[in-house]
Amino acid sequence: MSVVVAPQQPVAQRTRAPLYLLIPATLVAVAMLIPLFYLFLRAFQAEPAQLADILWRQRNLDLLWNTLKLTGGVLILTTLMALPTAWLVTRTDIRFKKLITLLAVIPLAVPGYVMAYALMGLGGYYGVFAQLFGWQLPRISGYWGALMALSFYTFSYLFLNLRAALLGLDPNLEESAQSLGYGPWATFRHVLLPHLLPALMAGWLVIGLYVMGDFGAVALMRYEAFSYAIFNQYENSFDRFYAAWLSLMLLALAASFVMMETLIKRKRLASLGSSAPRQQRQSRLGWLHLPAWLYLSAVFLSSIGLPVMILAYWLILAPPDLSFFLQVPATFLRSATVAIPAALLTSLMAIPVAYLLVRYPSRWSSLIERSTYIGYALPPITLALAMVYFALNTAYFLYQTLAMLVFALALATLALAMGPIRSHLLQTRVNLEEAAFSLGYSPLATFYHVIFPRLRRSLLASATLVFLFCMKELPITMLLSPTNYTTLAVTVYTRTSEGMMAEAAPFAAAILLFSTLSVGLVLNREKA
Repeated sequence: MSVVVAPQQPVAQRTRAPLYLLIPATLVAVAMLIPLFYLFLRAFQAEPAQLADILWRQRNLDLLWNTLKLTGGVLILTTLMALPTAWLVTRTDIRFKKLITLLAVIPLAVPGYVMAYALMGLGGYYGVFAQLFGWQLPRISGYWGALMALSFYTFSYLFLNLRAALLGLDPNLEESAQSLGYGPWATFRHVLLPHLLPALMAGWLVIGLYVMGDFGAVALMRYEAFSYAIFNQYENSFDRFYAAWLSLMLLALAASFVMMETLIKRKRLASLGSSAPRQQRQSRLGWLHLPAWLYLSAVFLSSIGLPVMILAYWLILAPPDLSFFLQVPATFLRSATVAIPAALLTSLMAIPVAYLLVRYPSRWSSLIERSTYIGYALPPITLALAMVYFALNTAYFLYQTLAMLVFALALATLALAMGPIRSHLLQTRVNLEEAAFSLGYSPLATFYHVIFPRLRRSLLASATLVFLFCMKELPITMLLSPTNYTTLAVTVYTRTSEGMMAEAAPFAAAILLFSTLSVGLVLNREKA
């Protein structure tokens, strides 16, 4: 007679989450709710009559229209830049595909305010065209300046999504459509586009949230969007209630983008067949090689060549003296003094949340995990303003301190740190912990001796992502940093906004050089 033994559930999943894990994870979730709580608290402190006046101002509609117009324009332009580029490297026989992919990702190293700086350097009396060719072009500003600065910087997010989607698409779909008499355009419209829609929506969501929360580019271009208006209202006015309500309006706009993107995710677009995946057949460009390379040249000259050319121009026209060679490293160290603790704190906050979610899955652990996305979804200017209210009302001793700045940056980047740690925990076998338990190790000792050594690479990856974000971050640093504490990002913004283009060039070049090296290190992990 045979006996059937039911498979045992892993020990870690049969027990309740221990308090030493549950308490810190819950505290992280509570910390993530602080910006939302204080933003709502500040907004609803207004008197009813004052509240009605705030909500029904014509300026609110103007700001909404300006923000939507800018976001829509950036989404259109980035799609026109990213979709053909992704199609060329995945569906055609064009040469140097790895180089094209690398050049399409490098713009991530150019922050929006550095791109705005480069565009502003083209026109005016001291602009590149005036000095080299004698053509005094009007200085780029306003809507078109913000549109180009943000598009040239963010199209890489969409390119990466579309490239991954095209590489993973079953070639049988296109071949079946062609066998039914569909032409190239009909195949793209009826077959490819529906399957690319989730990738498009994911890329559009990232870009849309970034554009709505961006401060540096729109401020330098003097474009009246929500983020620029919030900063001006906070800095130059005593009506802080209006700044809080503008922040809530921007938050509601960002939340609407997230909700629209989740609707697309519900659609199933996977293949149902069991055939093995085949390599995609490459289309021959033929005489279209020349237009393709002209198009790619225009994209890369705009996104990479322009900032490099403008920075080189100002560095050659007004070479930095010895004082700049001392100022740039000192300013870099001030940026790193904030970014390094923020990266360490964020990684430490991510560990208990990720471990709780993977090893003790439940509704509570899922809620805690979802709370980590609050800081990333909040526009940076809104998050910074909420932390100002928190410090002024609850923890004044933290107001304009490095500790508050580091804490706010940790809240903004926790979602970035979660990804690598969670992925590595999912790949770590539970029986390793069970073996340690059977040998008499306590849960804490098991984590320290068994899990933590295997998390070192993912912790390093998480800390690196957070560090890069913090080194380039502008609005949170401007609102929360101590008085006269200038980082690379703040220095570039303040000097550019005052028309000191040559003085800003060494600091902008330092950001560009550091970010490019960092993006190169990240890309080196990917096998193209």
